[in-house]
Amino acid sequence: MRTQRMTLSVSVLALLTLAACGTESGSGSGKGSGEGGSVQSDVPVTGVAWSVDSVTVDGRKTKAPEGARLEIDPKGRATADFGCNHIGVDARVKGDRVTLGKPVTTQMVCGEDIEKFEKAAIDAMGGELTAKLSGDKLTLTKEGGHTMELSEEKAADLVGTRWTVTTLLDGKTATTVPADLPEERTPHLTFADDGTVRGNSGCNSFSGKAAVKGSTIVFGSTAGTRKMCPEAEMAVERAVLAALSGPATYTIKGSTLTLTADDGKGIGATAAPAGTGSQHG
Repeated sequence: MRTQRMTLSVSVLALLTLAACGTESGSGSGKGSGEGGSVQSDVPVTGVAWSVDSVTVDGRKTKAPEGARLEIDPKGRATADFGCNHIGVDARVKGDRVTLGKPVTTQMVCGEDIEKFEKAAIDAMGGELTAKLSGDKLTLTKEGGHTMELSEEKAADLVGTRWTVTTLLDGKTATTVPADLPEERTPHLTFADDGTVRGNSGCNSFSGKAAVKGSTIVFGSTAGTRKMCPEAEMAVERAVLAALSGPATYTIKGSTLTLTADDGKGIGATAAPAGTGSQHG
């Protein structure tokens, strides 16, 4: 199975500014941004990284593949990854109602089971949904009985986590890292308590300094091996190393790390499953 490399515009995912009124009753400040004002929500579903547990369509419940997730931001954008494609959709949240528009999705080729789950999840998430929150569990129910069950993702630790690079950022463009790279050349990085970072940039192993100050990481010069790889892998390596140069702003939502430099170059990375820990690169 090969996954096609493709580029998608972030503007495709940034679809619709949410126009609503009232105040956010969740844990945030309740202050919206943009002309639409604040989000009115009795159930605080926005701004949370949700891990998808299962979907039920036509009475058939299917467990989600590892890494399936959904997020609705306060500006009216929802993004999802059900194990294969990146999905974007406009979202409206009012009270306990969540209305999702027609999804825009990438077209990567994935395994049959994952594609079946993705189709079921898209069917379950479309249209108007009723949100019910219980602790850190969220259930979205569609008219007709389709449901999606989710759990709030706890933010992974920056330090000590092995971060696998999945996306290369350049301004408003995001490029998916090919999923069929050889395991030993899959780009990843791990931050250590002593202010260093090490990993693999797509071809070569590297190590360097990484000083964390608030929401900023200042990367120093890096040293690494000097192997040559196929051009596609070298292109990934150049993009990764460009993101790990100088100061960069970082955010962690659930198991997703985003690093962005002042020039717009950056990376998106996913935390390795618990128990894999920091592995040598």
